[in-house]
Amino acid sequence: MAKKALLVGINDYKEINDLSGCVNDVTNIRDVLLKYYGFAVPDIRVLVDKRANKENIIHRLKWLVTGAKKGDILVFHYSGHGTQIRDRKGDDELKDHMDEAICPWGTNWDGGLILDVDLYDIFQEIKTGVTLEVILDSCFSGTGTREVIPIKEMKIRFLTPPIDIECRNEEGLQVKNIGMKEAIKKHNHVLWAGCKESQTSADAQIGNTYNGAFTYFFCKHIRKTQGRIIRSELIKRIKASLKYEKFSQVPQLETPGSAIQQKNVFEA
Repeated sequence: MAKKALLVGINDYKEINDLSGCVNDVTNIRDVLLKYYGFAVPDIRVLVDKRANKENIIHRLKWLVTGAKKGDILVFHYSGHGTQIRDRKGDDELKDHMDEAICPWGTNWDGGLILDVDLYDIFQEIKTGVTLEVILDSCFSGTGTREVIPIKEMKIRFLTPPIDIECRNEEGLQVKNIGMKEAIKKHNHVLWAGCKESQTSADAQIGNTYNGAFTYFFCKHIRKTQGRIIRSELIKRIKASLKYEKFSQVPQLETPGSAIQQKNVFEA
């Protein structure tokens, strides 16, 4: 059984507002994969800041899924800016006709985003029986936002499209029901999202460091249980921690069925 992971975190963007906790998120996730789940250093690929451009992320995603066999465990973690744009292909399952997108370093509005449908197309290559655990501390099933909370100040970190993108005429768009939810059912994906589709995810100062609030508590509860925690219990504890610390976001867990929710995190 092979175990492979791709971890992406971007604090220092080329032309858009920077974030603070995303690189810490990457090192946090990497640490728990190595300590508790038997991942090896050569099988965890990391992209941060300038190296996390669109070309490199797509290339590494293809590395992640290529050659995966039944029983293999794959992990994709992304921490950074996200956004939404009008669906141009008619393949978004959401009623609002929007595509969620993650924002690589060097993001631009002319093909520079990585859309949820781009990820869907890559994940189509995964064979039945391969488990892909997707952890998104920004957008995907969520709205593609992060908010920064330094002590007493809060700033919204949603990447707003420019007016020409907002004003695109989408009349007559045909929506097909083939989004990530179908991909999850078909390919045994496990999807962790930092918030609901109508909420923000927080880039927050916790203690003396900045982190994605969702990723911070995800890793904290894994460490507290030495990695022996089922998915349904983990999401319950993360929700409780975020609520206790007065974060408004409500994280989401989507799996192909209730049975896999009763298995340990990063387990087929």
